[in-house]
Amino acid sequence: MGKLRVPFFIAAIICLVIAFAVEIGSQLYLVKSDDDLLTTPGLGITNLWLIDLLLLFTLLLMGAALVIPDRIHGRIQGIVTFCVALISLGGCVFAIMKAFGLLMLMVSLLLSVPFGTIAYFAKFSNFDVGAAGVTLTFIMTFKIAFVIFLILAHQRFLENKGLVFLILTSFIATILLGFLHGIVPSILAYITDDIGALISAIMAAIWALYFLLGSIPSVIKALRIDKAFK
Repeated sequence: MGKLRVPFFIAAIICLVIAFAVEIGSQLYLVKSDDDLLTTPGLGITNLWLIDLLLLFTLLLMGAALVIPDRIHGRIQGIVTFCVALISLGGCVFAIMKAFGLLMLMVSLLLSVPFGTIAYFAKFSNFDVGAAGVTLTFIMTFKIAFVIFLILAHQRFLENKGLVFLILTSFIATILLGFLHGIVPSILAYITDDIGALISAIMAAIWALYFLLGSIPSVIKALRIDKAFK
């Protein structure tokens, strides 16, 4: 199958980093005019980073194997994965609570006729579907480029089922969010966006838990090796 084509692998990581950075900074990065900044509304796009953090970490862990000796990489891989997964799981729990609380607030206001409904329309009826669409298109473009470069780097990445399913999760979450934005009138888009944010956080939490549980045997093995050297 040949060796890993490092330039393509680096290009894949760069594309994923760009998509990840856009997700984190989606609340403020598009210029509408010289004096006015166009922000991407809602939590949906922001919560995509919870999934892509684990994807980016997986790629960086693979890349680390290129420069770190196998003996050292094998010992620290489990510990680093455990720490990242634990932090990620904590972030997912917080994101789930935040998205669920906001969803309950919006639905309660919308159904509390008349004053609650008035308050909802005053606060949540101006979701900018256009700005969200531009952001999602930008993100998807770099995610597609990431996959292309990853395949060009080495076709055997396609044999890594865990990596493939994680990439598919990232794509599904992004596409689903765009669908949720467009399926309802803009006055209800804040609600569907929040549903998308909740779904993304739950999927990321499942993956974080998978990483966490999967790293435990490696952590135990590394600790036993450390004790053996004492």
